[in-house]
Amino acid sequence: MISGRYNHTDPPALAASVKILVAGGFGVGKTTLVGSVSEVAPLRTEELLTETGRDVDDLTGVETKQTTTVAMDFGRITIAPDLVLYVFGTPGQDRFWFMWDELAAGALGAVVLADTRRLEASFPAVDFFEQRRVPFIIGVNCFDDAPRYSVAEVREALDLDNRIPVRLCDVRTRDSAKQVLVQLLEYLISTQPPRP
Repeated sequence: MISGRYNHTDPPALAASVKILVAGGFGVGKTTLVGSVSEVAPLRTEELLTETGRDVDDLTGVETKQTTTVAMDFGRITIAPDLVLYVFGTPGQDRFWFMWDELAAGALGAVVLADTRRLEASFPAVDFFEQRRVPFIIGVNCFDDAPRYSVAEVREALDLDNRIPVRLCDVRTRDSAKQVLVQLLEYLISTQPPRP
């Protein structure tokens, strides 16, 4: 007769999975962030920019960019043994924004990446998440040739509520990109109503 707990036959505890979006303007580093944090080979839907698209796409500030995401990026990162993030990067160009509503379905929160060389490119993403009441934080991707601004200056320029976190980062570095996601999770936890 077997008694007690079935240690070796109990199914393993399942990790909670959370869907997160990474959004922002064209060329802000969404694909780079997803790729730098993903513990699996990231799914990318990048295509070469063509001469035809030059009349449609605004390349101001990113004139050397040669590819663009046409659907999404996808990666996965285990934050803790019981928490896995599924990270979806949105396309940045206006003509692909019809994908955003589909990608936002079921997302717990979002990171809006900003580039201080083109801060105005962040407004559509901020508006998108505010209108849909999806909690978000701002990650300021500090490009080497970009002007440096304080968190307070970025917050003021984007006219953000004081509760929305703003984090300076370099998404080429795994740890820096991961800390942006951790800050988003901390923000999501802090916005949850207390349990009775």
